[in-house]
Amino acid sequence: MQIKAIQLEPVHPFTWASGWKAPIYCDNRLILSFPEVRTFIKNQFAEKAGHFEPFDLVAGVATAGIAHGVLLADQLDKPFAYVRSKPKEHGRQNQIEGRVHAGQRALIIEDLISTGNSVLRAADALQQVGVEIIGVLAIFTYGFAQAAKAFEQAQLPWSTLTNYQVLLEEAVASHYLEAHWLDLLEAWRQDPAHWTTQSIE
Repeated sequence: MQIKAIQLEPVHPFTWASGWKAPIYCDNRLILSFPEVRTFIKNQFAEKAGHFEPFDLVAGVATAGIAHGVLLADQLDKPFAYVRSKPKEHGRQNQIEGRVHAGQRALIIEDLISTGNSVLRAADALQQVGVEIIGVLAIFTYGFAQAAKAFEQAQLPWSTLTNYQVLLEEAVASHYLEAHWLDLLEAWRQDPAHWTTQSIE
C-alpha cells in the first residue's frame, strides 16, 4: 500500500482483463522500483524457500515472476529459468527459457496467485521435460477458493508472503480503508466473477 503496488477502490472498481469487476488492483512490478521493498521481498522469499528444500532450480512464471525469481535464484546461488504462457512462434519456439533437464527439482516463483492457472501451465511445461515441481511461492494471493482447489488437485504445495485477508486487516489498521467496506470486499473474494458494488445490498 505504501508504494501503491496495491490499490483498493470499493466505490470505483477496476476492470480486469477477464472482464471481472474488482475492488482491488495489484501491480507487484512496482516493487522492483523500490530497492528497500525489493530487498525485503527477496529476503522473505529466501526464508520461505527454505521450507521447500531441497531443490536445485528456481523457475519464474513469465512475466511478472521473472524478476523476483532471478533475485531469489541469485540470493540462493541456484540456476534460474522462466516459463512462458505458451511457446514462442519464432526462433527455437521455446516455452522454457534457460537450461533445464530431467530430474531437476524446481521451485516456481510467481508474483501473485488469482486462479492459479498461469502457475499450473508453467508447472505442466516443466513436468513435460522431466522437471519435478516441489512447490510454488508467490508474493500475494487473493484467496480464491478455485485456486486452492486447483493446487490441491495438482498436488502442488504452495505458499505466499501475504494474502487478501491480511491486506484488509492492515488497510483498516492503518486507516487506508474504513471498516464498513470489509463486507463488500469479502463478498468480492467469495464470488469475484459475479461481484458488483451492489453485492451485499
